[in-house]
Amino acid sequence: MPAAFMALIGLAAGVLSGLFGIGGGVIIVPLLMLVLGLTAQQAAGTSLAALLLPVGLFGAIQYWQAGHVNVLNAGVLALGLLLGAYLGARLGLSLPSEVVQRGFGVLLVVVGLRLALFA
Repeated sequence: MPAAFMALIGLAAGVLSGLFGIGGGVIIVPLLMLVLGLTAQQAAGTSLAALLLPVGLFGAIQYWQAGHVNVLNAGVLALGLLLGAYLGARLGLSLPSEVVQRGFGVLLVVVGLRLALFA
């Protein structure tokens, strides 16, 4: 896989993460599956591995400096994410890739419709 293409996916996810607070699940995972042909598990694992480092640190600092970060809530959310990522990975690895991919697609459609129609 060309490093330049992976960097472009990362750049797009970074810009959208800074703008909307999204990235891995909404941008990286679908592109890895649809464009690069990775399985749902491979895409999720690659996205999680990229997020191990504090990739959102500079964006979070900008929001914090503007008074838009509740540090206590962020810490509690991080603890939930820590446990949830572990449990979700165990479940995702136990299911067929097609089931994970279809479930992810349904989730994106439901969330997208909810945001678009009931904003």
